[in-house]
Amino acid sequence: MAAQKCNHKGCEKTFTDPEEDCYYHPGAPIFHEGQKGWQCCKPRVLTFDEFLQIPPCSTGKHSTTAPTLAPAQTSGPGASGQKHIEVAPPPETNPDGTEIYGSEHKPAPRPVATPTPQEKKEKPLEQDEPGTVVPLGAKCKRNGCDAVYDGGSRDDEDGKCVFHPGVPIFHEGSKGYSCCKRRVLEFDQFLKLPGCATNRHLFVGAPKPTDEEELVTCRNDFYQTYTHVIVSIFAKKVDKARAHIEFHPQQLDVDLPMPDNKRYKVSFPLYGPIDPEACEYQVMGTKVELKLKKADGTSWPTLRSDEATGEIIQIGKPATA
Repeated sequence: MAAQKCNHKGCEKTFTDPEEDCYYHPGAPIFHEGQKGWQCCKPRVLTFDEFLQIPPCSTGKHSTTAPTLAPAQTSGPGASGQKHIEVAPPPETNPDGTEIYGSEHKPAPRPVATPTPQEKKEKPLEQDEPGTVVPLGAKCKRNGCDAVYDGGSRDDEDGKCVFHPGVPIFHEGSKGYSCCKRRVLEFDQFLKLPGCATNRHLFVGAPKPTDEEELVTCRNDFYQTYTHVIVSIFAKKVDKARAHIEFHPQQLDVDLPMPDNKRYKVSFPLYGPIDPEACEYQVMGTKVELKLKKADGTSWPTLRSDEATGEIIQIGKPATA
């Protein structure tokens, strides 16, 4: 029998014996309120890497015709109780045979009152230290790269790692990365989004100091009404006494200290103007929720003005997947 690829989620192995055991997840992936997991079993995790490591909960036989299920609504009103539906077959292809995972939109006009954004200081890309011992079979830690270390020389790795330097974004049913503009609806297509940057593989990672504060990245999501934009920053166990958020007419400054000497600190321009005096926030156990009062009735396609894509977002309940 020719080698075939199993379509079961959590397995996806290439097999030649249809009678061998297949370990997989029969349910759909769930992304809600910062937590990630599978509809068919109970484990819930906070990071995307941990989600990919959740062990399969069912045993059966390999299948090349298993249906693909749409993920549950990520967050916002209407997320609970959402039904999962089967998704259409694979994405369309270009004339040259390459798959179409999403489309890019022309940038939307910036609001007239947008102030000049502060200069953004990018964090240096994490690299393996020279001479780092890499375990055989270690998988590259960069998002979008599936390379596995085979024990060979690493001298010629420059440009071999094709990856996403940003973080996963799941919003209003669409999925993508913060580093590029491509957005898709289906989880399978999200996993296939081609990387937008190249560098060396990261099999181990640089050693992290234990006595220095670590600046971390937290996923955020939002929904809106005609009068407010409600933002969720998924940061766990934030120190309420030291948390500090400043609202400006068209900028947001966030400083959230967390356990283990971690801190989420960011400033960015907002898509539309707000009334700082009428804004408020609340620190919860797994997230910080901000309620931004719009200065006008404009619909916000994005939270940040420097990430506007021209996509139209419905006001009110988010669309189902």
